[in-house]
Amino acid sequence: MKIHEYQARQLLAETGIPVPSGTMVTSVDAAKDAAASLFDAGATLLVVKAQVHAGGRGKAGFVKLCRTPEEVDEAATFMFGNKMVSVQTGPEGLDVTKVLVADGVDIESEYYLAITMDRTSGANVLIASSEGGVEIETVAHETPDAIKTVRIDPLAGLHPYQAREMAFTVGFKGKQVGQAANIMMKIAKLVDETDASLAEINPLIITPGCNEYPDGQVLAIDAKFDFDDNALFRHKNLQEMFDPTEENPAELEASKFDLNFIALDGNIGCLVNGAGLAMATMDIIKMHGGSPANFLDVGGAATLETVTEAFKIILSDSKVEGVLVNIFGGIMRCDVIAEAIVAAAKEVSFTVPLVVRLEGTNVDAAREILTAAQPELPTMQTATDLEDAAQKVAAAVATACA
Repeated sequence: MKIHEYQARQLLAETGIPVPSGTMVTSVDAAKDAAASLFDAGATLLVVKAQVHAGGRGKAGFVKLCRTPEEVDEAATFMFGNKMVSVQTGPEGLDVTKVLVADGVDIESEYYLAITMDRTSGANVLIASSEGGVEIETVAHETPDAIKTVRIDPLAGLHPYQAREMAFTVGFKGKQVGQAANIMMKIAKLVDETDASLAEINPLIITPGCNEYPDGQVLAIDAKFDFDDNALFRHKNLQEMFDPTEENPAELEASKFDLNFIALDGNIGCLVNGAGLAMATMDIIKMHGGSPANFLDVGGAATLETVTEAFKIILSDSKVEGVLVNIFGGIMRCDVIAEAIVAAAKEVSFTVPLVVRLEGTNVDAAREILTAAQPELPTMQTATDLEDAAQKVAAAVATACA
């Protein structure tokens, strides 16, 4: 589960990590009121930032620095009135329904800080870089030596000496080191307490020196969190942060039936049991000239209800011009699945080509069920193996589109 930046800032602040003050608003008038409060409190620079689950906001023009109430009004009007389009949203863009109005700060230097899972070591790692303010993927590609990592012991957690050493390594100096190390320790604790799969502060900045902070203050001015869905039952406060308006409606509907669904850009829907089989199915569709429209895994216990909902979700995508069902029956019996496929296909009323490939327990009985249902499902074909299935569905879609 992802959360918005304003919610991430809230979590950081609650754990003692310094962040600039700000307010989330849902209208232009509320943005103007929030700005007035901040200006009255002494702010001379504000930042207005669209709250969407996608990166590239700055390049898309959805992060604006404002020095007057009029500039805030103009920025908020633009953001609420336009879709944000970036490399992460695709050409269709995203509607902006929430905006953060926050104190702007003078920045002397920027750093990157994150904690995420390292699949190789099986433990979380602390990642830091002196190249903050840009996408970490760009840093990894162009200056990989600028990225430093340290493994976090799953039982002992992040040690203070590791945090101090990391702060020195990436370039913090003087009293900045203690501030940065303190933030690293606190975010490590926050990750552990919330079952976060990713916690990212980008940028972590240093302000110019002042009387209170002669070496500058270390502040988190943007943050991102992802949380393990399987652990959310332990965190009611995080569940309340979920924003369904930021999710793909089909993926949201699929989750109600424990279906793993991800929408793609192709025109051949895939209904498969098992993530590995789903990946192989998509690959072989591509090999035979087709293009997958989705990743949909019904899991190991598909029923009439789940298969019916899976078909409805797949066909709700107007781009889908054919469907491939690829089921391996291990514990699951193929004849039961065949009955579910036939009943679901009749209920959904298929008008696009449907290719079904079954293998495993009771597969012969399953094939008899599919053969008997053929007169009632004229768009359905059966396949003997996965390659045959991919060839048939790709050819059927190509013919239908000709």
